[in-house]
Amino acid sequence: MVASAPVLRKALKTSSPSLAFERALWEAGNDVVVGVDEVGRGAWAGPLSVGAAVLPKERRVYKIRDSKMLTEVEREALYDRIAGWCAAWSVGHASQEECDELGMTEAQRLAARRAIGGLGVVPDRVLVDGSWDFVGGGRTDRLVKGDRRCLSIAAASILAKVTRDRMMRAEAAHFPGYDFELNKGYPCPRHKVALRGMGPTSIHRRTWVFMDHLPWPSCHRPVPPEPEDPQGVLL
Repeated sequence: MVASAPVLRKALKTSSPSLAFERALWEAGNDVVVGVDEVGRGAWAGPLSVGAAVLPKERRVYKIRDSKMLTEVEREALYDRIAGWCAAWSVGHASQEECDELGMTEAQRLAARRAIGGLGVVPDRVLVDGSWDFVGGGRTDRLVKGDRRCLSIAAASILAKVTRDRMMRAEAAHFPGYDFELNKGYPCPRHKVALRGMGPTSIHRRTWVFMDHLPWPSCHRPVPPEPEDPQGVLL
């Protein structure tokens, strides 16, 4: 059963992303336009996730906004509507182990490759949220604040956020005391207290600097990779 769309709060009514970027690309002959967004890069635990969404040209779903502007209840209410509306969509993940082994920049590229590979279609152009291209292939347009301006990126942001949040809620039962059902692996005071008292779990990213001063009762800590800038150059 598809949930009904949430009633928009007044603050959200003037912040609607548009199809202007997709329409311009369609008119230029690009039939498959993919919106891409990332979630989880700033988390202490869990995967880094990338959503990819291909919108249909002839149908609209309203009330979509950047996932960060919506409450969890609003995102959940929109999730099935967006998934059923998209011509194709996928969410790719880089695990916490891959984030540690590869570094966050390469892990984001890996999650993006998995997301686009899961679409079942070959993109003509990719619209990426942000100022750097973590997709590559010479077919990307970067849009600063794209999740607020571009409808396919906003849709991808909700698909990625809800998918990752559900994964973290499922992990909460395996790791009591860390409140993953509430914080989804992101920094917060209770998460910090749990780490200081019990140490990292098997789903924590163990190479983060914050982990230097924590107890390590039963987990091996890997050696972090060399730092890398967003363009892939070792620092």
